[in-house]
Formats: sequence, structure tokens, C-alpha cells
Amino acid sequence: MEEKFECAYKKLVDIDTLVENPKNNNKHPEKQIEMLAKIIKFQGQRSPIVVSNRSGFIVKGHGRLQALKKLGYTKVAVDYQDYESEAQEYADMIADNKISELAEFDKDMFMAELTNIDIDDAELFGRLELPEIKVEEESVEEKEKNYIIQYNIIFDDEEQQNIWYEFVKNINLKYADCETFAERLTMFINGYLENDGTEQ
Repeated sequence: MEEKFECAYKKLVDIDTLVENPKNNNKHPEKQIEMLAKIIKFQGQRSPIVVSNRSGFIVKGHGRLQALKKLGYTKVAVDYQDYESEAQEYADMIADNKISELAEFDKDMFMAELTNIDIDDAELFGRLELPEIKVEEESVEEKEKNYIIQYNIIFDDEEQQNIWYEFVKNINLKYADCETFAERLTMFINGYLENDGTEQ
């Protein structure tokens, strides 16, 4: 298969020359490696494997290396970094393994974006399955009473998109008691109008 490298790196090296860190305590189950391989096949390698100049061991990217091998890559994008000591190198490796676990996933924002993205394979998002959108059956009478209008937002550039993401995050936090994003947005708009266009 074609080997695609879509990240900044210091060197392309033979995959068999890389040495995994014997102190790496992060174990990668086969299902995770399969998902990583599928993502890399779709995207190319978008993050370099980090190797220590001090020890020659991999610090970040053990899972990516296994996925790249599974895909049959012969070369790997590598970023070589300096560490003052073994302790600093080890700390960076453990932090890379653990820090992402502290993140909180915004399911509402993810669901909103899915309506604009033509990808239906959950594993390309690093997920085992996509959230299910449940639609309750309504009678003809109820359908006539309940009108739902859906809008797609098109951004001119990344800055506008980031402003929207920040706005959504703030709305979700401010009106956390509301069950849906639509209710939160309605609360914000009503408050905005009641205060003559001044956000409270």
C-alpha cells in the first residue's frame, strides 16, 4: 500500500530500526491496533513517533508503530528529541500515556458535527460505535404540531469554526441543566433579547 506521511518530522527511518521502550507500561490491545491501522490507512501518519536521542528508545508512539507495521509500512516518520535524564524521558512517556484520560468528551458537539461530516465509520473517529439518534414515532396529528427546522452551519475559515466551538462549550456550561443543546441555545437567545442584546 502507499505510505503516506502527513506530519512534520525530522527523518524517515526504516521501521525495523526502531526500538520500543522496555519501561513502557501502556499495553495496546489488538482491537486498538486495528483501529489505529484503519485511521492511518485513511489519514496517513499524522503524528511522528518520538525517539529519545539519549537512549534511542521510543518515547511516544508505541501503538502507532504497531499499527504501521500491521499496514506494511517500511518507513516511519520520526521526531528525535533531547532529554536531560532518564527520569525526564520516563516522565514524558508516562504523561503522554495518561494525560488524555483526563479529557472530557463533548458528546453534544460531536453529534452536531456529525450532521456535516460524510463519514459513517465510527472507528475513523477512534470510537467503537457512533451515538444512536433515536427518533420516536409520532402520530400525524403530533407531527403537524411539532415542526423541526434543521440548519447546517458553513464557516468561511478555521477561526470562525473555533469561535463557534468556544461558543457551544460556553453555552453547554452555562445552561447545563437543560437536556438538549437546542434548549440551551434558546435560553441564551431569550436572555440576550431580554437584556437588549447584552450577554449576561
